[in-house]
Formats: sequence, structure tokens, C-alpha cells
Amino acid sequence: MTEESQSLKAEDLPQVIPLFPLDGALLLPHASRPFNIFEPRYLNMLDDVMAAERIIGMVQTAPGGSADRPYLAHVGCAGRVTSFGESADGRYLITLTGICRFALKAELPAPMLYRQARVDFLSYAADLDPLPADLGDDRQRLMDALTPFLEQRSLRIDWGALYGAPIAQLVNSLAMALPFDDAELQAILEAETLEDRRQTLVTLLEIDGAEGGDDDGGARQ
Repeated sequence: MTEESQSLKAEDLPQVIPLFPLDGALLLPHASRPFNIFEPRYLNMLDDVMAAERIIGMVQTAPGGSADRPYLAHVGCAGRVTSFGESADGRYLITLTGICRFALKAELPAPMLYRQARVDFLSYAADLDPLPADLGDDRQRLMDALTPFLEQRSLRIDWGALYGAPIAQLVNSLAMALPFDDAELQAILEAETLEDRRQTLVTLLEIDGAEGGDDDGGARQ
């Protein structure tokens, strides 16, 4: 995170933000991930976002609603567009860097192609603090749980980089990269503290290992 973002307070963040509903794509505070934007309504959203605070609310859908307007999860994560490019065929290639989670308070009936909501950041104000240097736990348990998860899916990973990464960054990176299902991703997102997130991640990996993995054996984009 930049020095500017680390100095932010929850009350400094906008109370109304545009939403990007996307299942299977977790964004966490202090972590970045790329997105390929091609739907017209989200191209329009990016045009508006880049002219304002550059903040987008990533949120998963929930059961119910219509195909075009499904219900939304009650907790998401706001990210700032930290890189922006345009492809020859008109797609936007962006990187979102997570700022702070939010509670979705009320969706606005705004006459926009994309969805907007009033959100509350105060419950997650601790997300704006710098990442801790140590979560106070042995990373070996995480590595032991990760090994069968990867083997069952024939996934490869740079173990040297994992052992060398700060544990907080490691937890966030694995949580965002591993092929968990939507409910598991939401559980990781809603874990109250970073230590809770680590414990949730390890528990999900250990449960998966005990059950022998899922049937599809594939990674989710």
C-alpha cells in the first residue's frame, strides 16, 4: 500500500461507491489483483471511476434476485484502481488494490448501467492499519495444510517464495489465489481480523485435505 492509502481513515472513504459484483474473485485489503473489464456497463463504470476517487466495491452475489440483478453479499471490499490500460479491442485492463472492507447498507436506485450502494467502512477501520510483521503463529501448519490441497489439484507453487514471504502477505495471497468456492471465499473475507483470516484459511485447507479434495480437481480463474 502507498503512504497515502495508509494514512486514510474510514471516515475519509466515500459513503457511496460503485459495485462490481463478481463471484469467485476475492479482493482483500493491502492486496492487489488484475481484472479484465469488457462488459459495457463496467466499461462505463470505469470511465466514471477514473474521473472520481478511482474506488470500486468488489462484492459477491447471494442467492435470489434476477439473473441481471442478483442479490449481493452483505460484506465486500473496496479497492482503488492502481493501474489502468486499454487493449486494442476496447477492453480495460486494470489492477485493483484493496483498501478496506465494507458492510453494504443500502443499494441505490440510481439511473446507472452499473450498481451503486451506500456502504459503511467503520466496522472494518482496522483494515487501514499497516499489515503486521508477524501473526504470532508457526507458518509450518499452513504449509502442511497447503501441500495436499495443491497435490490433489496438480497445482504447482514456488515454495521458496512462500517461505520467504511475510506471513500476512502470504495469507492474503493464498486466500486470493487458491480455488476456493464462493462460500469459502466469503468466509475468508468476513473473518474479523487478519489472524482470524489465517485460521480460516488453514481450517479450509485442512478440511479439504481430510475430505480428499473436491471432485473437479481444477483451478478457478
